[in-house]
Amino acid sequence: MRHGIPAPVQSVVPIDGGGEVFPVRRIYCVGRNYAEHAREMGFDPDREPPFFFMKPADAIVPTGSQVPYPTQSSEFHHEIELVVAIGKGGRDISTDPALDHVFGYAVGIDLTRRDLQIQARKMGRPWEMGKGFDHSAPCAPLLRAGATKFDRGAIWLTLNGVTKQKSDLSKLIWSVPEIISHLSSYMELQPGDLIYTGTPEGVGPMVRGDRVVGHIDGLPNIEITVA
Repeated sequence: MRHGIPAPVQSVVPIDGGGEVFPVRRIYCVGRNYAEHAREMGFDPDREPPFFFMKPADAIVPTGSQVPYPTQSSEFHHEIELVVAIGKGGRDISTDPALDHVFGYAVGIDLTRRDLQIQARKMGRPWEMGKGFDHSAPCAPLLRAGATKFDRGAIWLTLNGVTKQKSDLSKLIWSVPEIISHLSSYMELQPGDLIYTGTPEGVGPMVRGDRVVGHIDGLPNIEITVA
């Protein structure tokens, strides 16, 4: 079948240590999955079912990139997150075998136009313009899943060398298996899906020229500069 226009470029994330890439199908994000971040956003943390939002696949940005300061916003925020890459699809996945569906893990940053997000929330409107804009999903190379479950370990982000976010993966309200189980009850997961699992406290603004470094123990770092 011939295309009427050139086919879009496939978004990919490099796989650490081999020259291969992971083609991205969808990007799912979990909202308010650390208690202290929920509190700093004005909400009480609880164990109600998690909620999800999405970013377009072409929002992926590789480490080392210059990310343009987004238009229509004066509050451009960083949110460091553990990213889970799905290698085997499924629907209604239970928690026990959920990790069998994981291809690998990475460090990601959920970039946010906070002013647009909050305005939309107050008006009862969707978050897409605050969350799903161009270049809003930086992601470091994926480490293939192995013995490490990434259910604990330091997670932090520095801005111009100053630590802004710092926590531990053990403080996730919903664990990776629970996230996969809940999400797969709403949407059939497929190979190529990425899940950004939520950010700890300390989110804050960035300006042009800022250098951001994100870290999770055992994974390749992510580094971006605001252009």
